[in-house]
Amino acid sequence: MTLPAPDDPCLETISRPPLPGGRPIRVVELLATGTNGGAQEHVYSLLTRLDRTRYEPIVVSLSDGNAVHRLRATGFRVAVLDELDDAVAARLVADEVAAFDADVIHNHMYRAEVVGTCAALLLAEAGLPRPYVVGTVHSSRVRSIEDRDLLRRLTPHMDRLIAVSRAIVAKLDHEGRTGAPVSLVYNGVDLKRYANQEPCCTLPEEYGFAPGTPIVGVVARLEPEKGHPTLLEAWRIVVDRVPEARLLIVGEGSRRGALEELAGRLGLLGEDCAVTGYVGTRNARPGAKVIFTGRRDDVPAVVAALDLAVLPSYREAQGITILEAMALGRPVVASNVGGIPEMIEDGRTGLLVPPHDPVALADAIIRLLTDHPYADILARAGHDLVHERFCLERMVQAIESIYDEAAEVMARRRARVPAGR
Repeated sequence: MTLPAPDDPCLETISRPPLPGGRPIRVVELLATGTNGGAQEHVYSLLTRLDRTRYEPIVVSLSDGNAVHRLRATGFRVAVLDELDDAVAARLVADEVAAFDADVIHNHMYRAEVVGTCAALLLAEAGLPRPYVVGTVHSSRVRSIEDRDLLRRLTPHMDRLIAVSRAIVAKLDHEGRTGAPVSLVYNGVDLKRYANQEPCCTLPEEYGFAPGTPIVGVVARLEPEKGHPTLLEAWRIVVDRVPEARLLIVGEGSRRGALEELAGRLGLLGEDCAVTGYVGTRNARPGAKVIFTGRRDDVPAVVAALDLAVLPSYREAQGITILEAMALGRPVVASNVGGIPEMIEDGRTGLLVPPHDPVALADAIIRLLTDHPYADILARAGHDLVHERFCLERMVQAIESIYDEAAEVMARRRARVPAGR
């Protein structure tokens, strides 16, 4: 085993200031939704690596879901406030924050930014110290004019914004969100999780294809922005050139039925498969070129078994699943959108293609499936890049520094509040 070099940035030790007040810094991580997604994975990774002698986190989610259950099972204190009215939700969050005597409200995703910031303002109106408000912008979604106006009005009441890519920094500027400083903090990958990951060896048996079959996979929610229709159209081209190849579509989402229907029309679901009524199972039909796996709890093992990872998104804040594939030494093809080009240098650490272009996507996939030496070169370069720039420790240290800043600000705010309030 090769040990990290002594100057590995992921092993740097940061000197922290003394804790104001002599107690851990209390942080409420506020999630807009409790379902699975990049923001929820970010919170899970952050909380499992925070220095628990220095930071005391709890989670408040504005809806229930698998991500919330996972956090609770890991031992974190989690409250679910299943309230659709933002004003009511803000009062409930304010109650949670006050009861916890939190120093920080760290909001994740749009609704959390709105509700969490309003909760902080409610506490200030009640004569209590206003918690330090942090908002991480995880999404590249273009919101309605009304939503953008609301965020512009609330941003001056936030203390810090975190952008997960330079593309998100530009988005914040374009939306006119001024009044709060912005920190660029890339999502990081838990390299220890992938260091010795064995590939899933049961995929051929599970899905009915021969051992040694070339496998391409996409791990993403089945939602419109993830670009699955373009990938399916590209895959029709790929299998004409590499007929033995199989595509695994890993994930759940609202577009599954429509995507299965499209795959059926393209003749990718195997023998005797009607366009309607198909439900993907682990027993794929004979000759199926595409398998919808649904949710899998062994995603790292599945990705480690791929010959190629793909992310055909139409928009993307960063694309954490691509980083995970690179950490596992898999070559990658992805859309040239959002924050993805900040991780992939075309032709060096992966291949970039225009979004909505099935021919370009098919050509890139075919190239890496047929030119194994080149695919290996890209995979090694991508693996090295993740270790150099996108380790989880860097992300956690950057956010811990923001929490440290918050604690100093809160010590001053508390000193200004009259005794007994």
